[in-house]
Amino acid sequence: MRALAGVLIVIAVSTAPVASAQVHVGRNVEGGLPWSVAAPQGASWSLVCRFAPVTYEASRFDPRHWTNRIATTGNGAARGRLPHQDGRCTVTKTGGPGPVAIALVKDGAVQAAATDDPARPAAVGFL
Repeated sequence: MRALAGVLIVIAVSTAPVASAQVHVGRNVEGGLPWSVAAPQGASWSLVCRFAPVTYEASRFDPRHWTNRIATTGNGAARGRLPHQDGRCTVTKTGGPGPVAIALVKDGAVQAAATDDPARPAAVGFL
């Protein structure tokens, strides 16, 4: 029983920094890094972005909803912002003609990557 208590204490201590690392962004879920997907010939794509954990106000009944990822699909061009000032994004071509590209901007620095192969996603990130 004493060994179990020791293990639980170690787990509690090791997970505490993770919980305190979350940033509460309130309703401003698009206040971080801007991202942009380009598909000049109208190709379809899927986008997955990961970032440091944040909590946000999803509704008045859920004022501290947790996330560390967004996922969306589209075709042609699209833009948005991550909720935090770090992150990495991967875009995968899912169909249609032409390439797809992803770009992230942080403090004037741009990272961009492109692909025309559905088996090889393009990825960028600032961590």
